[in-house]
Amino acid sequence: MNQTLFYAQLEQTLRTFEGLFGLCVRPLEEGAFPTLEWNANESFPAASTIKVPILIEALSQVEKGVLELSERYPLEDSDKVGGAGILHELEPGLNLSLRDWLTLMIVLSDNTATNKVIEIVGQDRINALLERYPSTELVGKLQLPPERQNERQRRGERNWTNPRDLARMMFELHTGLLLEPEMTALALNILEKQQYKDMVGRSLPRDSSGELAVQVLSKSGEISGTRNDVALVYGPVPYSIALMTKGGEDLREHPENGMVLLGARVSRLVWDKLQPL
Repeated sequence: MNQTLFYAQLEQTLRTFEGLFGLCVRPLEEGAFPTLEWNANESFPAASTIKVPILIEALSQVEKGVLELSERYPLEDSDKVGGAGILHELEPGLNLSLRDWLTLMIVLSDNTATNKVIEIVGQDRINALLERYPSTELVGKLQLPPERQNERQRRGERNWTNPRDLARMMFELHTGLLLEPEMTALALNILEKQQYKDMVGRSLPRDSSGELAVQVLSKSGEISGTRNDVALVYGPVPYSIALMTKGGEDLREHPENGMVLLGARVSRLVWDKLQPL
């Protein structure tokens, strides 16, 4: 591919964005193309992309026999937090398996489920995994009211990461460096079912029925001023990709949010440059 042309077109695509955009694209097959980066080492709010390492650490503990996917944990009223998901709308007492909690955390990006998994797995163990990724940290649970936040959260700190860490994490998940084959397959299966594909998957090829014609295994994330998406894209030339934004002025929680549309345009630009004619 012509990298000079790619970066010129990327710069043109980003010219009117008022915030900061970050990108990292890694080939899944060695030597297929040079890694593509744009502000890839810049720190961004992780938003719900932080749920990927939480999933990985939970499944690692299943592998080690510390946890069991079938073990059930009840939904308590005190577990419920706002934002993405459905559990905060349900009656307490629901008794879900660990597999169910993980599925809700990724497929519906449920924040209540995420906090439950953090509690089960242990924040310290998740951050031990994240020592592999030097710019990524789980500072605390999601969407907590101020009185339940930890000291760092009350100072305004958020869960942080960068495009390089996230693209590498997805690459290492795909290649089996993080989990054994059975748990790798489960993690990828859950990520493929994620329902929010408005950025990476939005503008990729579709079949005659409108369904994606390419496998996209992803996790998106949003908070005010930020829209992120990290994915494995299994096209003819497969790759891992992380799209990240911060400082955006479009604060709408809407699929036509300007940062979402920008991410979709960049995703298509990457696809067009990497796939054979």
